[in-house]
Amino acid sequence: MRSLFAPITTVHAHCDLPCGVYDPAQAKIEAQSVKACMEKHNASDDHDFKARAISIKEARSTMVKEHLWVLWTDYFKAPHFEKYPNLNTLFNEATKLAGAGGTKSTNDVAVADALLAKIDEIAEIFWETKKA
Repeated sequence: MRSLFAPITTVHAHCDLPCGVYDPAQAKIEAQSVKACMEKHNASDDHDFKARAISIKEARSTMVKEHLWVLWTDYFKAPHFEKYPNLNTLFNEATKLAGAGGTKSTNDVAVADALLAKIDEIAEIFWETKKA
């Protein structure tokens, strides 16, 4: 009997209600936190503090990816990708910079700066689409 009432499709969104509120600033704030954790880690000699900085940096890196994925998969539509052919590449590069091969695996602030630059490029396109 339960199978009759079980959902056929499970969907996921950044909130429980498709609110239509999107902003690359969410990803940027988390990326700035990643960079700050790297800087604090690199400036400290305290082993425990450094371990906490790494843990927080990795959690924030995941949050960057999640915010970018919401923009990539929920906000941007086919016409955006047609008008901005580099958009998929930007998102792919940005999410990789926030992942295991990027900010999660290093404390090199230059990697965080590269991530922030990609997010800024995405934001520029995002705000252009809002003008239309």
